[in-house]
Amino acid sequence: MKRLNDELTVSPQMPLDAVNDIAGAGFKTIVCNRPDNEDPGQPSFAEVEAKAKSLGLAAVFLPVASGNVSDADADAFAKVLSEAEKPVFAYCRSGTRCTILWSLASAGNLPVEDIVKTAAGAGYDMSPLAPRIAARS
Repeated sequence: MKRLNDELTVSPQMPLDAVNDIAGAGFKTIVCNRPDNEDPGQPSFAEVEAKAKSLGLAAVFLPVASGNVSDADADAFAKVLSEAEKPVFAYCRSGTRCTILWSLASAGNLPVEDIVKTAAGAGYDMSPLAPRIAARS
């Protein structure tokens, strides 16, 4: 798990039983940015959602194809973040898609340098994305 700020933590794919740990850590919403069946053996969103709901968490499915994050995806992610009960736990295959979505969604709200620095602090290099983030500001 990599904390980007007080409201959002991103993560690579987790096993289904990790939802217990996510709930225990105080998260209120889980966001899945990974399409079902992207890799063999990954839990389906329906499985994650059922487990999350059984533990009192909200679950949101916002699948984004790897390497193909659109501005519309970022806008949808921004809307989810604005409406979700916090803190939010978002996951994809590696956490990178979630971080790209957050970076693009944060454009205009945070300076580009702060977005890139925050992502780097969590282990994600968003510097190649800086011009695109700036263009959305």
